[in-house]
Amino acid sequence: MALAYFIRPATVDDVDEILRLVVALATYEKEPESVKATPELYRKNLFETPYAHTLLAISGDPNSPGKAIGMAMYFFNYSTWTGKPGIYLEDLFVEPESRGAGIGKALFGELGKVAEEKDCARIDWSVLKWNQPSIDFYEKTLGATAMSEWMGMRLQGSQIQNLRNFRVDAS
Repeated sequence: MALAYFIRPATVDDVDEILRLVVALATYEKEPESVKATPELYRKNLFETPYAHTLLAISGDPNSPGKAIGMAMYFFNYSTWTGKPGIYLEDLFVEPESRGAGIGKALFGELGKVAEEKDCARIDWSVLKWNQPSIDFYEKTLGATAMSEWMGMRLQGSQIQNLRNFRVDAS
């Protein structure tokens, strides 16, 4: 029998489930200790001031929902080249025991719906180089294009604070 599930936007009542899935993703990516998020931070930054949005895959059906078994967390960005908004998919995760049931495709389908509704020019995301099953899914199933000419860059913590050295005094 096929796994029954449905996709819906997360609500503030889902913060514990979102955190559980994020920890499971971090564990899959061999970095569970890197998760610093808390339910309070998710309440604040996903719902009070929505810097990001989350779609959840829920087992069961809307009349008899089970637990969250997958998620897509995303936020909007902007392309100066296209003059349109875009979506950055921060995290996509489906619990290992629920994989192969089309949940990843369904989450991308809903993300595509959001992109079309918002007239987004593109959807971007990153994938770990060692995660070949995901790379294969993105390229072969979704038809995604690897951005091999681009390298990700990051500043965090004290590196962000060090940017103070470059500020121009406007007074």
